[in-house]
Amino acid sequence: MESVKLNPMLRRFPPKYAAPGDLPAFQLQGLQWTVSHAWKNSPFYRKRLQEAGVAPEGIRSLSDLSRLPFTGAEDLRDGYPLPLLSVPPREIVRIHSSSGTTGKRKILCYTQKDIDDWLDMFARCYEMAGLSREDRVQICVGYGLWTAGAGFQLGAEKFGAMTIPAGPGNLELQCTFLQDLKTTVLCCTASMGLLLAEEVNARGLRGRIALSKVILGAERTSDAMIATIKELLGVKEVYDIPGLTELYGPGTGLSCRAEAGIHYWADFYILEILDPETLQPVAPGEIGEMVYTTLSKEGAPLIRYRSRDLTRLIEGTCPCGCILPRHDRILGRSDDMVVFRGVNVYPGQVDEVLSRIDGVGSEYQALFHRGKDGKDTMTIKVERAPRLGEGADAALARAVAEEIKHNLMVSCSVEIASPGTLPRSEKKTRRIFDNRAI
Repeated sequence: MESVKLNPMLRRFPPKYAAPGDLPAFQLQGLQWTVSHAWKNSPFYRKRLQEAGVAPEGIRSLSDLSRLPFTGAEDLRDGYPLPLLSVPPREIVRIHSSSGTTGKRKILCYTQKDIDDWLDMFARCYEMAGLSREDRVQICVGYGLWTAGAGFQLGAEKFGAMTIPAGPGNLELQCTFLQDLKTTVLCCTASMGLLLAEEVNARGLRGRIALSKVILGAERTSDAMIATIKELLGVKEVYDIPGLTELYGPGTGLSCRAEAGIHYWADFYILEILDPETLQPVAPGEIGEMVYTTLSKEGAPLIRYRSRDLTRLIEGTCPCGCILPRHDRILGRSDDMVVFRGVNVYPGQVDEVLSRIDGVGSEYQALFHRGKDGKDTMTIKVERAPRLGEGADAALARAVAEEIKHNLMVSCSVEIASPGTLPRSEKKTRRIFDNRAI
């Protein structure tokens, strides 16, 4: 089939359309099904659609997407315990809950078809990363209500590789498995990957393990973190896998070997990139909020769901040959944005700037304070690269301050820390601290 020719790495789990020009018609069909399904089966969605003056028969083109109402995290909490439910409860085979929420949890429900679709998407990720059935996949993410553990494991089993459900933390166990089971693929958060890489390096294990690939998910990554993980683990390939519990979970896209962005599975959902303030589309290449509409999700379909995650679309043809569209890595969240002296500062922007500075290590913190005089200040703490000594600190601090000023148009003070001294986490490491409201 033509999709195989256009996607040489996706033979077992190819796109559901054959060529880029076929995608709009495919998505329109899925959009029409989703609106009709939600209208018929969800009192919540039917009320919202009626208030917006949109009925299923009114969806005739993809441009009609802009007429549909938005949904958000508050709708999931307000509809607790089974928000957005669009099938009879007896058809629900699993629930998952997102992490890091306040108040009532956001619980999402899945039919068997939803689970099957999710695992097909995840298996596609493994195939795009170049895995074979000979690989051994060590999964170092959380299990239970969180989608990561189940997604990574069942996706690997669907693909057909050996899975090692090690879970997060427990560096002693992780290192033992890496050596004894000859793990070839490591799946973890970026923070856990960095923590484990530093442990492997400290124990002198790099030459005694068989790792060839690392797949990072559930957390924003930076070039510096990826470079450190590659160096300390001795791997050449590190992939970034996005994930959102509301949108199945991780596995809905993957960066490719060309390192030219993240391919997202547009045959399962529509991705809009909108200005978080005006909710209008941003210009191509501009940063905006990721808004999702699912095309075949039964249990809890999404209609224009505001994720708060920020990225930019990448236009053009990818060098890897995959026809699925691309977005940049996650640059932060709209509700994590810090307004500093009238300038919007996103965590991902700080990542990007620091990653380009020679001599900066893999960890940093950005701290915002308000002095007694009412003046706001910004301090960047960065680790120096292990190869540098303290004698390089003054020059490194100047370079960081100059690059932050040049790229973000704000001034900051800089503190240089020794390698390995800033906090690490086996889950998600916090790096932005806005202390002005405390």
